[in-house]
Amino acid sequence: RESTMADTAYAGLDTAADVEVVERNGTRLCRVTPNGADPRAWITENVEGLRAAMLDCGAVMIKQVPADDDGALGVIAEEIGGQTLDYTERSTPRSKVQGKVYTSTHYPADQSIPQHNESAYSVNWPDNLFFYCALAAETGGETPVADSGAVLAQLPTELVERFAEHGVTYTRAYHDAVGLPWQEVFQTTSKDEVEKYCAENGIETSWSGDMLRTRQHRPALMTHPLTGKTVWFNQAHLFHVNNLPKDVRESLLSIFSEEDLPRHAYCGDGSPITDEEFDAITAAFDPPLLAEPWETGDLLMIDNILVSHGRRPFTGDRRILVAMTKRPA
Repeated sequence: RESTMADTAYAGLDTAADVEVVERNGTRLCRVTPNGADPRAWITENVEGLRAAMLDCGAVMIKQVPADDDGALGVIAEEIGGQTLDYTERSTPRSKVQGKVYTSTHYPADQSIPQHNESAYSVNWPDNLFFYCALAAETGGETPVADSGAVLAQLPTELVERFAEHGVTYTRAYHDAVGLPWQEVFQTTSKDEVEKYCAENGIETSWSGDMLRTRQHRPALMTHPLTGKTVWFNQAHLFHVNNLPKDVRESLLSIFSEEDLPRHAYCGDGSPITDEEFDAITAAFDPPLLAEPWETGDLLMIDNILVSHGRRPFTGDRRILVAMTKRPA
């Protein structure tokens, strides 16, 4: 891992802070330590500089930010990132904490969460994510980031061209006992409300009694509206059945037909994502992966297009809060 001191690109940040850029194979994280100042007041005074740093690096970590309560993260997120969002069209279990602040994904501590761009399967993806470390794990538990442009550069040309042309098709089947039921995903018990949401957001639906299936087509690449950078932006590998441990995958395939898998993904023309393509996509995240250790009180802000994020296994208690925002139009 290579570290370099920040240059004049960060002139917008107040000098009452130590600013360092950590870099690994194309991924850059701007680490900021307010120096003797009240970190919360410092953030308010440096909103524009922090926005600029986030666009330049993709990820900014501010060390040791006090929070009076769980809702403080939502206030900071709106101050820097714009309107906070509800977690709609859910793909993983998490809990609402206060306002539009949520827990990070509930997932076994001994397992990793693969890198992904938040809600890239949806038309309602957030522009920015704000993570607050209310309690650091005893060991591990980092939230790694990987530059989405660096990931794109790692992929074979033929694969990129195929997905750039066709995009990704995501399929879901909502079961009561496996995965998330549709009532939790769409936060309603009304089929009519589900149909309305899906119709307005480009999602095809079909019902078998109370069992819902959905299908949606999304781009695989995205061009950032402010930087003009084109990046790999999707969750094809995360939705794909190959992402599951082998024993879980085999068990699901023995129970469900492919169309009834809780989650799966295809190339946008409907053709399968091959094992070789899946392996190439997952491998592309590794070289630029940068995992900055958490300390209790740290705030990590990321541009959801410019960088992906994940989670490493951990021991002990860990509490990370999340807020998601959309930039003003």
